[in-house]
Amino acid sequence: MARKPARAYHEAPTRPAPSRARTEIEFDEPTILGALFGQFDANLVLIENRLGVFISARGNRVQIEGSDDGVGRARDVLKAMHQRLLKGEELDPGAVESIIMMSAEPTLEGIVSGDDGAPPIMIRTRKKTIVPRSAMQIEYMRALASKDVIFALGPAGTGKTYVAVAQAVSQLITGSVQRLILSRPAVEAGERLGFLPGDMKEKVDPYLRPLYDALYDCMPPEQVERRLASGEIEIAPIAFMRGRTLADSFIILDEAQNTSREQMKMFLTRFGQNSRMVVCGDPKQVDIPGGPAMSGLNDAVGRLDGVEGIAITRFSVSDVVRHPIVGRIVEAYEGQDAA
Repeated sequence: MARKPARAYHEAPTRPAPSRARTEIEFDEPTILGALFGQFDANLVLIENRLGVFISARGNRVQIEGSDDGVGRARDVLKAMHQRLLKGEELDPGAVESIIMMSAEPTLEGIVSGDDGAPPIMIRTRKKTIVPRSAMQIEYMRALASKDVIFALGPAGTGKTYVAVAQAVSQLITGSVQRLILSRPAVEAGERLGFLPGDMKEKVDPYLRPLYDALYDCMPPEQVERRLASGEIEIAPIAFMRGRTLADSFIILDEAQNTSREQMKMFLTRFGQNSRMVVCGDPKQVDIPGGPAMSGLNDAVGRLDGVEGIAITRFSVSDVVRHPIVGRIVEAYEGQDAA
């Protein structure tokens, strides 16, 4: 296979230092090696750059050289990638990055295959199967499957809303719930858009676009449109929730840090029989007057932590599953804010 010609570490001595480790992996299914290695061995190069190892592939044999820790992690990453391909799951660059990040956790095998032979943790939708891309997403997915009300807190890019929408779509498809209700406060991030033309739907759609994006990623467009028209899927600002009781529904509130205390209390008390509610937000990105002290999300978490039937999942910068630079950006900003 052709390899990228230029690498920063090609100038290193070809003979490994005595303290360096070496291991070899042999794969049995040659038909998936192309997907495993990536185009022009891009996946191998990515592992090398992230873990500081050197990987040599010949046929179905892969040799890894580097530090003890780097070699061990690279071996686990390649095995995890191989298992994903065997299960028919996608292996895009984002998935490879996530597996590399999870290789720092002592439970990488459990993340990929399930603990003690248990079925792997995943969410199936019409278009794709979602598997956890960070250690905290495992806890989050378990909470989504077992708790009545789930608070998902953390920075952008941790999958809070996306995973919740995927779980909601999965339950809607299987008939566990009859409706999917997606909501968020109509608050701009630091700017005022002024008057928006059109009917009510056209006015609120710009605020709800991230929810639409997640929906279309989990369901074929024609099904989304059909279910929106029939009312099985409802997308509305939080202001439209007052006076309702939401039974047999999966309810998601996004950007919850921009709710007031009164709005949050009103929203939480809409909970009805056979329903599940997920509240997503970043407590550090509050755009309402008064800042974090006036956020309904922060107030609710403080009041409801430890209440039976309620789970609180707290993501951190290390759980960011978008491009790695997103995590570095978030970390830089949070470092400045902390100072």
